[in-house]
Amino acid sequence: MSDLLEVKRCSRCQQMLSLDAFARNKSSKDGLQAYCRRCWAEYYQERQAARGKTVRQKVDVPEGHKFCRTCEQIKPHSEWCRNRAASDGLDSLCKACKAVKGRASHLKRAYGITEAQRDEMVASQQGVCTICLKAPAVHVDHCHETGRVRGVLCFNCNAALGQLGDDPDTFNRAIAYLEGNAWKPTLVAPGVYQLPS
Repeated sequence: MSDLLEVKRCSRCQQMLSLDAFARNKSSKDGLQAYCRRCWAEYYQERQAARGKTVRQKVDVPEGHKFCRTCEQIKPHSEWCRNRAASDGLDSLCKACKAVKGRASHLKRAYGITEAQRDEMVASQQGVCTICLKAPAVHVDHCHETGRVRGVLCFNCNAALGQLGDDPDTFNRAIAYLEGNAWKPTLVAPGVYQLPS
């Protein structure tokens, strides 16, 4: 009698299958779906196709691997970020595809530009930083007051602008310092110094 309770007949394929072949359904008497998981997946795909929606075909993957629908490659689980909310515990995008998508959304969110617009700016600069004219242009530079994108710089030049607070007077004093004309206060009276203008 206990063997009968361990199996159930699928209403679609009419096969006697173990209970773990059925998904849960609280509204049914036995708490399980009428169709087995395989039949339910087929039924769902048929309904989606009948509605004119695109149906993703199931891809057979070896144990410990997952198929990325973005790059269409089968990759080991080590190439995926964890996601506790997902049924398999892994993200829907592999790490490489997620990084590409993340860069694109960062550019749009932070600077209001697309990757194509950034690439166009880099091409107009012949691929080099517009300040040092040596290093590759990889960092988008923008005005912190207006948010307007000014160009694409190398890491060092972009960091230098930020460290000096985007202040032209500070840059002029830095240039004078580099040229050996460091400004020094002038003694006008005992204890009274005049700063250079």
